[in-house]
Amino acid sequence: MSTTSQYANKTPAPAADIRRRRHIRQLRRNWREFAANRSGMTGLLILMVIILIAVFAPLLVPSATLDVTQVTAKSFASPSLRAPLGTDYAGRSNLGLLIWGARASLIVGFAATIMSTVIGTLIGMAAGHFHGAAQAVLLRIIDFFLVVPSLVLAITLSSVIGASLLTIIISIGVTSWAGTARLVRSETMAVESRAYIERSWALGASNWHVILTHVLPAVMPIVLSNTTLSIGSSIIAESTLSFLGLGDPMTISWGSILKSAMDTGAATAGYWWYIIPPGLAIVIVVLAFTLVGRALESVINPTLQEG
Repeated sequence: MSTTSQYANKTPAPAADIRRRRHIRQLRRNWREFAANRSGMTGLLILMVIILIAVFAPLLVPSATLDVTQVTAKSFASPSLRAPLGTDYAGRSNLGLLIWGARASLIVGFAATIMSTVIGTLIGMAAGHFHGAAQAVLLRIIDFFLVVPSLVLAITLSSVIGASLLTIIISIGVTSWAGTARLVRSETMAVESRAYIERSWALGASNWHVILTHVLPAVMPIVLSNTTLSIGSSIIAESTLSFLGLGDPMTISWGSILKSAMDTGAATAGYWWYIIPPGLAIVIVVLAFTLVGRALESVINPTLQEG
């Protein structure tokens, strides 16, 4: 068989396979760039450890050991081998409270951020794609949520709905999407100014085809980077709302631990082991998410990389 007939018998690879291989190569390239960022890898390692601790909290600290009706330890006991971080006002281990608090704080952080990201992405793409009255209305809504502090809106909404963990998630998610919407709108306008979008319009593409096929995949990398940074803000917001008494009193979170320390006078009595650990945990987790988010930004936007 001749060489020409061999090439003729070969069928070209489907376009879907070509795109899949290209995406896999791009993901591998992005991972190598991310792995080369020491601060980003440090933040990722810290997050993995904290997430594993939160997931396996029932195994590490059985819930029965935190039941105030079954605790026999001394109240506000200083750190010791039995209680490395001391005890609280009810004699419960502060280390156990800290581990269980990670579950609630991370759940709220992830859930509220996902909600705000979905809302912000949809509204941002719509505000950047459509024109006329629809765009004007969407821009005014975005401006309202940008001008009014999201924490004030969250406090108001939590007070109206009632105190619970779900209330905090909804309050944060519904009030903190405006920054994402503004970012996505700018990226949408930049994407739709490219030549291949003009060709799509010339071929008769619909609004939904342009948004779902071209705009959404193009804005997803920057949305992912912004989402990582927003989780830290959501955790801070949850801690603030819980500290103000707007969280579920039956759920242990880092913010509720700080509120309990304030209500029981731990700060004025000098019980530092009841105050510093939850505050330090919030700082570490937010810093870790920030490091990961900045590393993702440098991967997505090479101009941010250090020389």
